[in-house]
This record gives sequence, structure tokens and C-alpha cells, in this order.
Amino acid sequence: MLNIMEAFPLGQQKDYGYGSAKALHAMIEAKKLAYADLKKYIGEPRGQKLPVATLLSKEHAAARAKLIDPDRANCDVSADLRVGNDTTFLTVVDRDGNMVSLIQSNFNEFGSGIVAPETGFVLHNRGALFTLEPDSPNLLAGHKRPLHTIIPSLVTKNGRATMPFGVMGGQYQPVGQVHVLTNMLDYGCDVQEAIDMPRGLHYEGVYQLEDGVPAEIVDGLKKLGHKTTSVVGPLGGGQAIWIDWDKGTLTGGSDPRKDGCALGY
Repeated sequence: MLNIMEAFPLGQQKDYGYGSAKALHAMIEAKKLAYADLKKYIGEPRGQKLPVATLLSKEHAAARAKLIDPDRANCDVSADLRVGNDTTFLTVVDRDGNMVSLIQSNFNEFGSGIVAPETGFVLHNRGALFTLEPDSPNLLAGHKRPLHTIIPSLVTKNGRATMPFGVMGGQYQPVGQVHVLTNMLDYGCDVQEAIDMPRGLHYEGVYQLEDGVPAEIVDGLKKLGHKTTSVVGPLGGGQAIWIDWDKGTLTGGSDPRKDGCALGY
């Protein structure tokens, strides 16, 4: 998604300013294409050859970006995943610069409903994300992990880690990471601002929008051919710590949509 979006002047032209219909349109269309690739090509890497290098290449992204009409939504691209919940993300950085980016998820409610004996740990039910489509790399099979969107992440700059972060919310996770990074890198938001900003998720052919997106932006999306609706409840939740190595400071951000906070001591 990030590579595809490089084809658009986010934050560089007025009509691609923060939260504009044009900018959101580019994100929506990039998401559709990236998720279509995900469904077609991604699965357990062991025992099968997957085109990972191609998918991550600038060349592939540029070719995909050419499929995006900046003035009209493409309603024929769809590759939505099942939505899970009960996901927790945490990140920590110590005084020596060691850091942890961690996500844990049961997927649905109480996961599998099975507790490992003498541990108290409930086992997840992410096996539900396998498919029975015979040509899919995510086909159900033994000794295989299912496709999922658990993405504890780490941003680097010049070969050095600068931000451990994560965004929860089922299939919103990849989109949420793009939102947070775009808010920071293209629009100059700080960590907390980037997490706080209103969100949207294209799911099952409809762009779900949180409260806070101006009515004129929603109208602009509709004019571009997007179906929109107000989402019931917030989209996802995120945490992040920005490390300024020159100043020796840490800046934490915690999503007000979920329980959690940023602490330093």
C-alpha cells in the first residue's frame, strides 16, 4: 500500500492535503489492490514459493498504481478478510534503546475456547482464517499457519530503529498502519496526532468512516464513486513510541479508542 501510494502527491498538492477526498481516494484504491494481491499470493511461506520480492518491489507497486483512476473509484477490486477482535498491542523502549513491539490476539471472543492445561492461556482460533479454495496459497493443510494480519512493527531510518508501533483492529491493521505512517511522514503529525485522526476502512464494498470526517469530504468521496457509511464504534487502536536519537527523547502515543496509555518512568 505504501509503495502504491508513492505514486500520488500526498501532502504535496493542495487537493491531496490531509483528509481530502483525493488523498482518501488514493488510500482506498491502494488498499483494494494490495488486498487483492494479498488474497492471491500470500500464505504460509514454508513448502511453497511465494512472490514476496515482487510484491515488495517498487516496480510492481508502480504497475499497480497505474490501475488507479484518480477521478473514479474502481468497484471491481475486492479481497476482504474476515474481521477478528480481542487483539492487544504493546510497545516499550528502555533507557538503553532496546525495544519491543508485540501483538497478541485470540481472534474471536475467547479464541478456541480451549485453555492449555495448567497455564491459564486461552488458545486462539485463527485457523478459521484458512480457505478451502484449492488454488490459494492459504489453503487449509497440516503444519501450516493461517493468513492473518498480526503485524507488530518497527520503523527504521538510515538503518536505525526509530519507532516501534502497531495498530489493532482485524483486517484494519495494515490500513491503520498506513494511516498512522502517512499522517506522520506525509502530513507532519506527531505520534499522538497521527493516532488520533479520524479513520476509514473499505470493507465489503463500502467505505466505513468514523465520526469526525467532514461532510464535504464524504460528499467528495461519493462524487468519486465510493459508497460510504458511518462506522458503528471506533476503528482499531494503536500505540507507538517515536525515538529521537539526536535529542535523546522518547515520545509515546496511545489510542483513545481503546484502553491504554503512554507512560514514562
